[in-house]
Amino acid sequence: MRKKSSEREQGKLALQIRISYLFLLIPIVFFLVYVFYNLWQTNERYEKMLNSVVTASEFSLDFKNDYDYETYLLIVGNKTAEDSRLQSLLTDARRVVNELEQYTDTRDNRKRLESAEKYLDNLETYNQRIETNLKSEGRYEENMVIWENDVQIVTGLVQDTINEYIYYENRELQTAQENNRAHVINFIRIAICTFMIIVSVLVVYSIFVPISITEPIEKQVRAEQRQLRKAEFELLQAQINPHFLYNTLDAIVWSAEAGNQKQVIAMVGSLSDFFRTSLNRGKEIVTVREDIQHVRSYLEIQQIRYLDILQYEINVPEELYDFKVPKITLQPLVENALYHGIKNKRGGGKIILTGWEQVDSYYLQVEDNGIGMTEERLEAIRKALADKTPAESVLYGMYNVNERIRLNLGEEFGLSIESTYGEGTKVILRLPKNSTEIVENQTS
Repeated sequence: MRKKSSEREQGKLALQIRISYLFLLIPIVFFLVYVFYNLWQTNERYEKMLNSVVTASEFSLDFKNDYDYETYLLIVGNKTAEDSRLQSLLTDARRVVNELEQYTDTRDNRKRLESAEKYLDNLETYNQRIETNLKSEGRYEENMVIWENDVQIVTGLVQDTINEYIYYENRELQTAQENNRAHVINFIRIAICTFMIIVSVLVVYSIFVPISITEPIEKQVRAEQRQLRKAEFELLQAQINPHFLYNTLDAIVWSAEAGNQKQVIAMVGSLSDFFRTSLNRGKEIVTVREDIQHVRSYLEIQQIRYLDILQYEINVPEELYDFKVPKITLQPLVENALYHGIKNKRGGGKIILTGWEQVDSYYLQVEDNGIGMTEERLEAIRKALADKTPAESVLYGMYNVNERIRLNLGEEFGLSIESTYGEGTKVILRLPKNSTEIVENQTS
């Protein structure tokens, strides 16, 4: 009888624990839904604005010169109406304007596109008048007046309108970045509240739940703490990306204002690749090839920004490309090499990414010839990494990478660091060849 009563009591306690876990999961689920929804919304908005800028960049910077010159050739008789490229130039310009109408959401830029369409209509009208005059004798002077007073002015207006469109779309990107920063702050606040709720419930149950069930609860607590540590590192990475995006968008705006179309296109393309790899459909583990592509996009952007001081090489053997690695592993180390190594050294610097393999492991190395570290600072960083304490002396990107590798792949893996003051720094990552299998076993 006592045994049955004990079993009923244990069953009741187990039910209460399950219900309490359900209440714990509800705020977490709401938080995750909120986070992923906002990330999706932000990504959609970025994609739309980036597509808008790229499409606008397809509008040739030489449109005015090409159209004016083609019109002149038609007037002086060097080309016939059938041989002239005027119609194809207008068709291409209309195509770009029509595509831009599908991307922009701002009233001012829609008005600019409407103005551009009207200017193109005017150019077509002038073209028809010139062709009509060419069929009659003695209309050369009239055509020259149309060319000088109408065509050249309107082509300039078309060119200026498209350039204004690109400039203000980049301004919208900058505004979106500021909104994204506000979202990140909200994410952190909600994460702290969720953490406090979970801790409060766990403390209450640690006092009132019988000793017979404390062990499974402690196991659950350890599992949740492990997940919370991983979430903190992911939030830290989310704080790094907006800062980088803000600086990159500033550089894009400066390039656009300077009329450097090729540089704007290159930076926007690299930025799109960078964030596409960062999101990577939510995958935690990626191939070395994908992580290197992520680093390459980052370095291409930074090399444009720091053209005078930054060079880089990526010499990782293709035999390593299909091995697995936690996503966003190399980029924080490369960022440390740039900001804490090369930028603190007078003159230019170089970042070299290499790799090699052994029997059960493979290695990736990020080397720079920057300012390096003193012996005291090097020892402080090594100690903090070994003790798992993110002290102020530790570079948080390096700590983040090391802890994510330990959490995902095991304590025996991670990074080591070598540095000589005035000469440079090497950060060496040791990773298992069977990374995917290890993560799947831990999940099970």
